Amino acid sequence: MKEQSRRKFVKSSIGAGLGLSLPATNSAPKELFVHHVYFYLKNPDSAADKAKLIEGLNKLAKVPTIKLVHIGEPAPTTRSVIERSYAVSWLCFFNNLMDEEIYQTHPIHLKFVEEYSALWEKVVVYDSVGPKR
Repeated sequence: MKEQSRRKFVKSSIGAGLGLSLPATNSAPKELFVHHVYFYLKNPDSAADKAKLIEGLNKLAKVPTIKLVHIGEPAPTTRSVIERSYAVSWLCFFNNLMDEEIYQTHPIHLKFVEEYSALWEKVVVYDSVGPKR
């Protein structure tokens, strides 16, 4: 078996998870759309509210245009640039902007907002695409 560099292995693993073929360069596919949401709970100390939100996000992950999902919480890192006041993060990848727009209006997403929005005080969203070349 031919040996791979760690970087090539990681890139091919991520690409396989996204259902994409990543190029050998250091760039992601041109059309890749990344949607990262940070949820700040109304009751930040409530383990039950956090668990309920995570339950909802697991349901939301079933939207068919989503290629890869990560549900997370603040890591135990302590550098001064780290933002740790959110409760839960939702990171998902789409093949393109159109797939993300389908997600935004999909019945599963609309139901998620309807059923779980009472849990959060604030939501911050970072959407990104690859740079124009």
